[in-house]
Amino acid sequence: MPTFRRRGRIEKSRTSRSHFKHSDDRLSAELGDPLDYEVEEIAHHRPRNKGIYLLPNAFTTAALFSGFFAIVNAMNHEFAIAAIAIFASLVLDGMDGRIARMTNTQSAFGEQYDSLADMVSFGVAPSLVAYEWVLKDLGKWGWLAAFTYCAGAALRLARFNVNTQVVDKRFFQGLPSPAAGSLLAGFIWLADDNKIPVKDYAIPWVTFLITVYAGLTMVSNAKFYSGKALDVRYRVPFGVMVLMILGFVLISTNPPLTLFGFFVIYSISGYVIWAWEMINPKRFG
Repeated sequence: MPTFRRRGRIEKSRTSRSHFKHSDDRLSAELGDPLDYEVEEIAHHRPRNKGIYLLPNAFTTAALFSGFFAIVNAMNHEFAIAAIAIFASLVLDGMDGRIARMTNTQSAFGEQYDSLADMVSFGVAPSLVAYEWVLKDLGKWGWLAAFTYCAGAALRLARFNVNTQVVDKRFFQGLPSPAAGSLLAGFIWLADDNKIPVKDYAIPWVTFLITVYAGLTMVSNAKFYSGKALDVRYRVPFGVMVLMILGFVLISTNPPLTLFGFFVIYSISGYVIWAWEMINPKRFG
């Protein structure tokens, strides 16, 4: 009999333990494993990889490469190639933004990346190319002119980034950095193409004046036409097509002269608009 009672207790104990085990299993199944909660919480707070748009940023990268290529060629005293590389950056920079808008792939990353690429291609590159070309012959005046231009480009780009919702979209506030860089590159290309002796005392000082003018005009309040009102997806006046054809003909005939002449006109157009507004305030009010 004692043996029987002990066995009964043992069986009862086993049954109780089994009952509690099954209860714990059901409770765990209902509440879930605490480790699972930790994994889910970590996964919930883990930042997602949103990625970047390839097409517009590829053009921005190409523009950045062209600006860097211009610097390398200036160091190798290939100034015509350096100037052409800056113009290549101009074309590529004009395409990335339009492609982003047309394909609806605008992003905050693309805006910041484009601004940094512009600083290299149209801020650092033109100033270093001009300095290596003739400005270094002027001593401290040469590098001061180059720095004035570089600082003007940085301030211009910073102001553009914070004024995107403030200014009139039809106009830029100050000379845009791509136009300023093209003005310098056009003069260097024109002088190199026509074999103008750069050791002539006048050439370094002319370059000095153009460099300082471009740098200060970038941070001015003069209005420069942006071209954003022209939407290539819609119809345009017939005269626009005629001007485009004429422009292609002139560029193919004498690229450095045509491009430099165009950017000279554009770089003073802001002051012409400013003077016209002063004369006719009611018309622009």
